Amino acid sequence: MRPRTAPSATVLLLTGLALAACGTRADSGAPAAEVSPAPARVGVCTAGTTAVRFVAAAVHATASQPAVARVEVTNTSGAPCTLTGATRLTARDDQGKAAPVETDNSAAGTGAVDLRPRATAVADVGYTDLDFEGTASAREVCPVQASRVEIALPGDVARTVEVTGADGAPAVFSVCGDGVRFGAFRA
Repeated sequence: MRPRTAPSATVLLLTGLALAACGTRADSGAPAAEVSPAPARVGVCTAGTTAVRFVAAAVHATASQPAVARVEVTNTSGAPCTLTGATRLTARDDQGKAAPVETDNSAAGTGAVDLRPRATAVADVGYTDLDFEGTASAREVCPVQASRVEIALPGDVARTVEVTGADGAPAVFSVCGDGVRFGAFRA
């Protein structure tokens, strides 16, 4: 009589090889396709997610150069936000003696500026703060003397902010003439 172990061993060996060959494509040594998560949706910068500052010019205008103030928008939320569209600036004379100065930055460009948390975007505001037509003693008397301005971010409500100097001390936004130019934001 012959032992029947050889055919049983052969069947067992072939079954093992067949099962080993039944892997997935990733088991074949080829790199698996990388799946990246969907990009996080960035919200719009609003009054609720930002702090706004208006910093008056440190240097007076000249006959050939404007004074330059700054609008600073800081993301105070814990998530990124985007500024896109026209931001509106309104300055009203503290005494109510002159029509308000209103402008926006649509002419300068309203492209998207992304702000990560605690980041600040800055836009320059060029204006004339001296009356070059008047006498030397009256040059600093402008129709609009505003200690507060209204800033409305794109698609948002206006908020009133105090005008400050670069050092944070109270200041005045003095506007002579209507040539106020609001620049584009940059991060």
